[in-house]
Amino acid sequence: MTDVSQKPPGASPRSGIDASLFYNPTARGIAYQAALLIGVVLLFWWLQSNAAANMAAQGRATGFGFLFQTAGFNIGFSLLPFDRSSTYLEVYIVGILNTLLVAAVGIVLATILGFIIGIARLSSNFLIRKLATVYVEVMRNMPLLLQLFFWYFMALNALPAVRQSYELPLGAVLNQRGLYLPLLQSDGRFLIVLGVFAVSVIAAVIWRGRRIRKMEEKGDRLPVVLPMLGIILFPTIVALIGAQAPIAFSYPELTGFNYTGGFVVPPELTALIMGLVIYTAAFIAEIVRAGIQAVNYGQVEAASALGLKEGDRLRLVVIPQAMRIIVPPLTSQYLNLTKNSSLGAAIAFPELVNVFMGTAINQSGRAVEIVALTMAVYLTFSLTTSLFMNWYNSRVALVER
Repeated sequence: MTDVSQKPPGASPRSGIDASLFYNPTARGIAYQAALLIGVVLLFWWLQSNAAANMAAQGRATGFGFLFQTAGFNIGFSLLPFDRSSTYLEVYIVGILNTLLVAAVGIVLATILGFIIGIARLSSNFLIRKLATVYVEVMRNMPLLLQLFFWYFMALNALPAVRQSYELPLGAVLNQRGLYLPLLQSDGRFLIVLGVFAVSVIAAVIWRGRRIRKMEEKGDRLPVVLPMLGIILFPTIVALIGAQAPIAFSYPELTGFNYTGGFVVPPELTALIMGLVIYTAAFIAEIVRAGIQAVNYGQVEAASALGLKEGDRLRLVVIPQAMRIIVPPLTSQYLNLTKNSSLGAAIAFPELVNVFMGTAINQSGRAVEIVALTMAVYLTFSLTTSLFMNWYNSRVALVER
């Protein structure tokens, strides 16, 4: 009787194992990823060693010790105290904060404007719908740099001189040199109030999530907004009274040929934020419109059958379902807005690329180090935004029961 389990003559005893590993998709995937990782590491090692050799041949020093040298130049707009005696490290920090300011304000305003325009694109009013369509088509097809030049050189330069400034509500002043806003002044005790306010906001958000889950379980409609305001305002007011922090406002006043006091928003920052917001909002509007139209119309009819008003249908039924479609492409627009803030260098706003990759490179000559540090900042911003949006996307994702 022949043993069919015997291997043919000359066959290796491990040939079966080797063949199974070769045709195993998991094993091949691990091998390919390991080879790719090794290739990337070798590439970066070669680039670093080649750059170091070239710089050594030119007699140029390397390293990050230059960050603690005196910069010797001034920055027009800074959220932190800065003067000519500050170091390159402080230049780096100021550039990061200015970029972060533009990105944060731009994302918030572009989201609000984009949702408004996106909903207006589906309005039953003919005029509103067509105006929203014209806005989207015009702004999406005009280069962002051109829009920044428009807002800076045409719109903002058309503002009046200092002595003919526009006086706005709440003591604000607008002229060619910028927007002057009242500035809140206090001491260290006000930090206690800010801490209580931050904790109250977190508590209100947690409470809102629990209240919404309870509403979904029981089917009852309970008040949400007013209790949230109470959770935020009541502890904050109590902390403000208990800490007895002095509060005063510094208002801009005309002194000589310019305004003093308050907080100055330079025209470069205003133009940059306006350009980024108006440009990015056009793309967000199309994302919102597509997300709303992707919701099954039967959901709208069901909400109407339950007696919900149009605003309630949109807020409680349509938008929550559309967010599952809106969030992924919305993340890309947030990343684009953050990276597009580097165009502020074209209108002389002191963001990271302008003050660090521009002025700092020209004075220090440390191009490799400065480029690497700048790339690390934008990579960190992008990864942080992606992680947060992915977390939010998992919260609004449809979960089967």
